[in-house]
Amino acid sequence: MARVFTKLGKQITIAVKEGGSDPDTNPRLRVLVQQSKKENMPKENVERAIKKATAKDAADYKEMVYEGYGPHGIAIVVETATDNPTRTVANIRSYFNKYGGSLGTSGSLQFLFDHKCVFKVTPKEGVDLEELELELIDFGVDEVEQDEEENVILIYGEFQSYSAIQKYLEENGYDIHSAEFERIPNDYKEVTAEQRAALDKLLDKFEEDEDVQNVFHNMK
Repeated sequence: MARVFTKLGKQITIAVKEGGSDPDTNPRLRVLVQQSKKENMPKENVERAIKKATAKDAADYKEMVYEGYGPHGIAIVVETATDNPTRTVANIRSYFNKYGGSLGTSGSLQFLFDHKCVFKVTPKEGVDLEELELELIDFGVDEVEQDEEENVILIYGEFQSYSAIQKYLEENGYDIHSAEFERIPNDYKEVTAEQRAALDKLLDKFEEDEDVQNVFHNMK
């Protein structure tokens, strides 16, 4: 829970710096505020994150992406939000090295992942998924599916189509649970239970780092 709040807080701060502190005029902030409510993030945490972005001595978070290979040739992309890139890259490199991997150069793994925006929305009564998908194709959406377990509709779209999709969903009265950017592997690699255990140690290390926002990999 604390990890989710920290991550959302940083995203809110970055969104405010980029588009201002008014959710009515800042679409990205609007979705993040909605998302924080769904995650039961206290209102004062949200207000603190907004205030942090507008304070004169505010830490300037940079969004940095690191790419490398874990043990057994598994591709890993680590997204961070940091006020000290020197510290962050040193930490990321040390995790890779300690657990049998290696940090690569920026952009070296781009070809292995599709960068998508993923919206989770509440199903509306009487909405047909196929019709919704056909409707959204023009807005850059390439897949719509139902998640029965969470009782949400998942909408996958092109990375650059985020704003257009969000606008359509809001104008058509959809309740947006979350709107994330994901890196979806083109192909997955099989690993043994023993190899998975070694990889999980490295992935856990990334997840524990406060600068890390998201970790993506192509382990099946």
